[in-house]
Amino acid sequence: MKTNLKNMTLKEMETYFDTIGEKKFRARQVYSWLYKGIYSFEDMTDLSKPLREKLEEFAMIETLSIEDLQISPKDGTRKYLFGLSDGFAVESVFLKYRYGNSVCLSSQAGCRMGCLFCASAIGGLQRSLTASEMVDQIMAIEKDVNERVSHLVVMGTGEPFDNYENLLRFLELVRSKEGLNIGARNITVSTCGLVPKIYEFARDVPQVNLAISLHASNDHIRNTLMPINKKYPMEELLDAAKAHIAKTNRRITFEYALVRGVNDSDKHAKELAGKLRGMLCHVNLIPLNEVSESDYKGSGRDKVEEFKKILEAAGVQTTIRRGLGDDIDAACGQLRLGK
Repeated sequence: MKTNLKNMTLKEMETYFDTIGEKKFRARQVYSWLYKGIYSFEDMTDLSKPLREKLEEFAMIETLSIEDLQISPKDGTRKYLFGLSDGFAVESVFLKYRYGNSVCLSSQAGCRMGCLFCASAIGGLQRSLTASEMVDQIMAIEKDVNERVSHLVVMGTGEPFDNYENLLRFLELVRSKEGLNIGARNITVSTCGLVPKIYEFARDVPQVNLAISLHASNDHIRNTLMPINKKYPMEELLDAAKAHIAKTNRRITFEYALVRGVNDSDKHAKELAGKLRGMLCHVNLIPLNEVSESDYKGSGRDKVEEFKKILEAAGVQTTIRRGLGDDIDAACGQLRLGK
């Protein structure tokens, strides 16, 4: 089996080149080509022909293929369907903001968390992505739009903490100066609430932003919407969030999708405020992006605004997420395994 160079850090590639009898500076040359988007050894013109032939025989550069692209006529959001080498597929989204270009990328093909309002869980988990498959979503999008991506959110298909080791490797690759050189504070990773990993994440990458998909003000509602809550109830989850804040001194974002008649009443807003009051946190309210396979409906704009007012009156910083890409099923909760 050929060695996938794109899954390596620069240090690992230098070690690999040493094992095949080549100088370390050759690894730096190849690494530079990779992050310029050159994936053919033949096109790496500063390598000798014997080295290119050796790499062709023993190594490979894993890449994704763009199988489909949808562009929102409303806001220009671009949704990509990427084909994986084994026939599975994932979706990623390119979004333009005032502060820069952002990519919402997937960490798994499918998801096994089973959140009832989320399209990504339909069909379950197929497999986790490698670090290089996660990186390549960004690089393929940058090449397609011919613009640099400055911000990342790992909020696409899959639960990132269910693919933790590959997530850490991915974060190392995109943050390295020799790689994509994206600052840790411009990266956000979202979890539905795998409590042990929240503690590990604070230890391993304290500068990367953490978002927690909360979506409920009490255990009864969260047990219904998010099965993970039966294993890690809200008290444990919020304790882990507080420990993360204490360890990193960084604000946590709580994502809260408002579901009509389920979690959007004034009572729910006051209950949520009571749990979050005094925490270094921010609530991102999301008018539920509806999924055809689900009966859940989103709350009206007036309801969302009232929910926001109640939280802010209690001193909880709150914003309402813009529904970018909702007309092409590219908004939060609408990404799925793909065709």
